Amino acid sequence: MAHISFSELKNWNFCPFYHKITYIDKIRGFAGNEYTAFGTAIHNVCERKILKEDVDLYDIFKLEFMRELAELPADLDLREDLILSMGQHAKNIIPEIGPALDKYFSEGYEVISTEEGLMVPIGDSGLNFKGFIDAVVKTPDGKYHIIDWKSCSWGWDARKRSDPMVTYQLTFYKIFFAQKHGIDLKDIETHFALLKRTAKKDNVEIFRVTSGNKKMENAKSLLNKALFNIKKKNYIKDKRSCVKCEFYRTSHCP
Repeated sequence: MAHISFSELKNWNFCPFYHKITYIDKIRGFAGNEYTAFGTAIHNVCERKILKEDVDLYDIFKLEFMRELAELPADLDLREDLILSMGQHAKNIIPEIGPALDKYFSEGYEVISTEEGLMVPIGDSGLNFKGFIDAVVKTPDGKYHIIDWKSCSWGWDARKRSDPMVTYQLTFYKIFFAQKHGIDLKDIETHFALLKRTAKKDNVEIFRVTSGNKKMENAKSLLNKALFNIKKKNYIKDKRSCVKCEFYRTSHCP
């Protein structure tokens, strides 16, 4: 294993045996659905918008959405009504992307990168942290702001907004972006931008996620624990996760 991503770490944290099935045995798990297709397509639109490209963003969405749907497994029973409603959801979200960014960064911002790849060494482990940062902007005060777009239904409740296995993604992006560029951690802030399909208003909501020293140490501790156990091939089943697992009571995990 030359690298580990946050999604892989999250799967290990869900259940080490699930990690073995999907990453070691290479058994295909969840392969996507209409929601993941929508998320990928609307992410592409956000990238075009923040770069201020002179294109029809809804046309871009439709093209990307249809492409993503076409790449889903052929035996997946797609819901036509859901696909049609998602087209309207995109129409509600797209006009709010630019104004939401301008309001949130009211002093102005400079786009530093979009879809920035990370392949950064993890200490002396011999492995890299792999990731893709949706967007990085810089404000006049010299701060760098990492933004991660998240599509959802009506929004996130307080529990999800503070869930470590949700927010650690931004924590790791902060740590390894700083390491990649030699930037002081105090000069980096992180944010989720929610793209809400079914919200009555405020279809785009941006909010800050803080990652102080304690949180960063906790995140790195979890990462090191995962790397140690993966290296030692400690694939213990976490039975608390069984009922949520697609391999539960199958030949892969009887």
